Order: sequence, then C-alpha cells, then structure tokens
Amino acid sequence: MAVETPQTSDQKKTLPLLRTEELLLNLGPQHPSTHGVLKVIITLEGEKVVKSEPVLGFLHRGVEKIAETVTYNQFIPHTDRLDYVCAMYNNFAYVRAVEKILDISVPERAEYLRTIVAEVQRIIGHLFWLGTQALDIGAMTVFFFTFRDREYLLDLFEELCGARLTTSWYRVGGVERDFTQKFIDGLHHFIENFQSKIEEYDTLLVNNRIWLARTKDIAVISGEDAVAYGLSGSVLRGSGVNYDLRKISPYGAYDKVEWTVPLGTKGDTYDRYWVRMEEMKESTKIIKQCLDQLPEGEYKAYLPQVVAPPKERVFTDMESMIYQFKLYTDGFKVPEGDIYCGTEAHKGELGFYIVSQGGGKPYRLKIRAPSFIHMGAFDYMAKGYMIADIITIFGTYDIVMGECDR
Repeated sequence: MAVETPQTSDQKKTLPLLRTEELLLNLGPQHPSTHGVLKVIITLEGEKVVKSEPVLGFLHRGVEKIAETVTYNQFIPHTDRLDYVCAMYNNFAYVRAVEKILDISVPERAEYLRTIVAEVQRIIGHLFWLGTQALDIGAMTVFFFTFRDREYLLDLFEELCGARLTTSWYRVGGVERDFTQKFIDGLHHFIENFQSKIEEYDTLLVNNRIWLARTKDIAVISGEDAVAYGLSGSVLRGSGVNYDLRKISPYGAYDKVEWTVPLGTKGDTYDRYWVRMEEMKESTKIIKQCLDQLPEGEYKAYLPQVVAPPKERVFTDMESMIYQFKLYTDGFKVPEGDIYCGTEAHKGELGFYIVSQGGGKPYRLKIRAPSFIHMGAFDYMAKGYMIADIITIFGTYDIVMGECDR
C-alpha cells in the first residue's frame, strides 16, 4: 500500500492553482474604442478571452424599410448614412444595382469618373482606418498624419459635390456633374505626392516594436475559415484569398487599367494592415491611369424623370403641378424581377438585393453590409487572445456601425 508523503510548506507554495473562475465583462456600448455603438459580452479567464458575443442594433434606423417608401432616386441620400465614413461607395453600390435591374448602360466617360472617385474614396477609407487603428494601439502621430491627407481629399469632395461627409454625387445612369478643372488639378497634385506620404506612415509603424507586438500573430484566420465566415475585402485578402470583385467581375473602368491585388500570407492583423497599405498604392495607380485615359462624352445617361402632361388635355396651374409632382414621386418605372449586385467597397463586398413588382419604388431591398458579416467572425478570431487585443480586433475589420445595424 502506497503511503503519501506529507508536503512541506515550500512544496505547497509551488503547487499550481487548481481553482479557476470566469469573469463576464460588458464592453461598450461606447463610440470611441468600439468604432460605433457596439456592445460585446466577453467571458474572460484571467485576461484571456474565452468567448465574445457582439450585441448589435443600437444604431438601427430601418433603412431597408425606408427604401420601400421612396423612389429609387430619392433613396440615394439614405445610402450616404450607411457607411458615413465612405458615403460615395454606398452611392456607387446602390446605383449599380438599380442600373442592373433597369438594364441600362452608362456612358464611357461616366464610368471613368465613377472609378476615379471610387478609388479616391477607397484611399480616404483606408487613411481613416489606419489613423484610428494606430490611435487605438497608441500611435498618435500616425493619426495626425493620415487625417492631414484625408482632409485634402475631403476638400476635393467638397469641390465636387458640395459636401465632405455625407456626399451624394453618383446617380442612376451616371453622375450628378462632371469634374471641374480645379478638382482634376487637385487630384493630380495629390497622387504625385501621396507615395511619399505612405512612406511616412511606414517609417512610423513598420519597425515599431509596439505596433508589431500588437498586430503580428493577432486574430489569425486562415483562408478557408475566412471564406467559411463570408469575409471579404482586405480582411479576406489578408488571409491570402485572391477575391476582388473589381477583377473577378469588372465594372467601371477597372478592366481598362493595370493594377494588382495585394495578398497576405498569414492572415493576422499585420497582414491586413499591409494589404490596406498596398491597396492605397494600387488606388493611386488606378486614379492616374484613369485621368490620363479620361474620354470625352456624356457624364450621364438620359433617363426621363418627369414627363409633360398630354397636349390634348388642358390643365389648370394647380392640376399641372399635382400631375408633375405625382410623376416625380412615382419615379421611373422598373420592370418586375429581382437582382443582386455586389460592389468591392473599401471594407469588402457591399451588395444590394432589390425585389421589384413594377413601378417606381422597390418592393423589397436588402443590403449586404461587410461590417455586419465580419462581426460574425469576431468570436472565432478573438478566442484565446488577451483582453487588450479586443480593441485591435475591432479595428482590423474597419467596421462602421451605420452599415452594420442599418
């Protein structure tokens, strides 16, 4: 019979702690660190994340239901408020879906104009992401540098359409107005100097040991898992999956210019940072080529909105006003059917699914927002990492709750 040797006080001190206890932590909702009004219920074992459950819906405004009550053109300004950081991309994705269900072609010059502004918006989005991600981790100087360059581009947007944040310039069939010479000159000046700006960001981050410690091997997701969770954009390409709608299903002028799709290898937060940095360089190439190739012609297809009253009938002034108003609010007629159209926005695949029963308003409209899809993988990507990594993982998605909740 074995006899247990009594333990000395020194041996007891070295024994592992057998008792464990999990802590339930409510993170948010608060705007600055969670990139919007987002709440996450986190289960912790010490400082290690065991489970994280995102709680969404604090910013829900019923945008998809509003679409059923207004005409196709009247809904364009509502799309600005989805991803309010990059409103132009929401406009672009929406009008492409309406054009698809109408089966109309867009003038060649308009396609070039749209592509240029879309890539300017991509740079704006990535600059905003880089500045806030660096700020979350503790690199304040990068935030000032990226917002300095973003301000320059927002000034150009103000020249283009009169707004800086909730911009509205894309239209069904083309764009609202042509480029001014001041806009073109300003854009040329920006792309000539932007490469040196990217090198500034790199100088501050690429060898920064704090940045590397907070991004290398953090929130790793393989290509297979990224596809399984429906990830897209820079998050998917950071895992090495070569999927970009601008290449796979070209639209605008993307098939008329030379550019490459940057791909990561490991699928960690650092790879997603690197992919976005490279995408800004590729966007600069696309803008320059489009400006050099910009063709002459119309900037908008002809789509009659308001039709004059029949000549054989005599209207009073009031009747004429009511008739014109009814035609305007009814909008152009869309055939019955349904379509889905996806666009490669800077956050990922932004898609609009439209169901039409005829008439000038959608019967149903559903938005595939990349921010919402990406939050579905949050628990998988956060599990096993430290509580300090949670904010970094928020940032790696580049989420905006306006399009996440809708």
